[in-house]
Amino acid sequence: MKPLKSFIRIIDLHMIIVVALCVLTTTAALLLKFTANMPTTLISFAIIFPVVFAINASYRRREQALGHFGDIKGQAMSLFYAHRDWMPGDKSFIEESRSRIVKLFEAMRDHLSNRDTDPNKDLEKVYGSISELSQFHEKLREGGMPTGEMSRMNQYVKGIISSFEKMRNIRTYRTPLTLRAFNQIFLNIFPILFAPYFAYLIIGKDPNPPLTNYIIGYGIGILYSIVLVALDNIQEDLENPYDSIGEDDLRLDIVDIYSPFMGEQKA
Repeated sequence: MKPLKSFIRIIDLHMIIVVALCVLTTTAALLLKFTANMPTTLISFAIIFPVVFAINASYRRREQALGHFGDIKGQAMSLFYAHRDWMPGDKSFIEESRSRIVKLFEAMRDHLSNRDTDPNKDLEKVYGSISELSQFHEKLREGGMPTGEMSRMNQYVKGIISSFEKMRNIRTYRTPLTLRAFNQIFLNIFPILFAPYFAYLIIGKDPNPPLTNYIIGYGIGILYSIVLVALDNIQEDLENPYDSIGEDDLRLDIVDIYSPFMGEQKA
């Protein structure tokens, strides 16, 4: 049942419109007796190959985002444990460290998952949280933290910034717009271009085709429409791995998962 639910998610109004357009144009071609045995390889070159290429590119970007997000989580937790264990005996440092790291996780989630056209929305919150972490380190220095350990903690902060900026780039710079426009144009005119071919499958050389010909002709046209739009929808879902629309998107809300691990050291 899960595969069926996943497939239903990619059915949308665009798919219904393309299927309806395919049926209407095929019917018009039948009424006008306008048929042609067209090469189906054109569909592969004009639509399927570019869409599959875009899906592959989007999937690679998602995998890169997963790696960078894992780095952020690992560096943030390492930073917390450094705060907790390198300055033992002061519970206020532990709670302050926890609250600042949680705030950073939330700020990154808000910035990366927003669907606003402004790519810099909530960016100030992220760097504000990082700035607070840096200022917190100055408190640790005043509390007697050795210089070598301070340097290591600042390296953790640097790693968080570097990984976050790589995730931002993935969100900002996506699949080439010209390729996506090419896919959309050919996908939408496909039912019109291939209506004579689907009509040919029905009529062929028989002016009075049997019912099975109609089933085959319309069925193949509808199947092509569903497959092509479904591939395009999959690509769109993968295009932004942070918007929580597709099933394969990153789960950025991790505060509830990691909060239980940010407490006092157990004996």
